[in-house]
Amino acid sequence: MLNQIVLVGRVVEEINTTENQATIVISVSRSFKNGEGLYESDNIPIVLYNGIAQNAAEYCTKGTLIGIKGRIQMIDNNITIIAEKITFLSSKKEVE
Repeated sequence: MLNQIVLVGRVVEEINTTENQATIVISVSRSFKNGEGLYESDNIPIVLYNGIAQNAAEYCTKGTLIGIKGRIQMIDNNITIIAEKITFLSSKKEVE
């Protein structure tokens, strides 16, 4: 059995943290265009624990490009994505 998910996207909201947990929302673009010829994106909440949560709170800001490797887990009858590893791919997108 395998329960693994990999996402790459930009942080769209400030990180909500508690003592050993953080929640981060990333925007992930779809790989296809819609009927109007535009790429849509999905805002996906991710739950981080312990050291991963501390690193994200310290280094991630709105606009930061990150990679998440994790798993899907049922918590209170809701599908939740739990991060097992976070990779910082770049700082926030520069506005031109």
